[in-house]
Amino acid sequence: MSEKQGSIVERLKPGEELQSALKRIAFEHNLKAGVIVCAVGSLSVASLRMAGASESKTFEGPLEIVSITGTLSDTSMHVHLSVSDSTGKTTGGHLVVGCKVFTTIELVILDLSDEWVFDRKTDEQTTYLELDPQPRHKKQGRI
Repeated sequence: MSEKQGSIVERLKPGEELQSALKRIAFEHNLKAGVIVCAVGSLSVASLRMAGASESKTFEGPLEIVSITGTLSDTSMHVHLSVSDSTGKTTGGHLVVGCKVFTTIELVILDLSDEWVFDRKTDEQTTYLELDPQPRHKKQGRI
């Protein structure tokens, strides 16, 4: 028998800040382990930290979200986002504060909290807070 899985579906409205909205949703749903399934919509501005960079870059919109992926919980998140402009030029990076919804974002999150807790610990090799997934329950054999 497998554990149940749930989902969280929300529409983000114009002007909402994406990272703050994800934090709010995770807190409100007591999310211990979640995966972003999709986020379809647009941004008026995007703030992204590019690979290996210490500073973020800001991109003015309107911008279409063409890809989003990430893990989140009520204590942390790690999300990557790609957006395209009116010419189709696509840019992606690590989600940081400053991404504002333009018209809408239709957001779907898979809730794995019955099975997992997504914690983060400092990795000695990378020195970053890295995912440390912990099973919620030890699986027991059938009788």
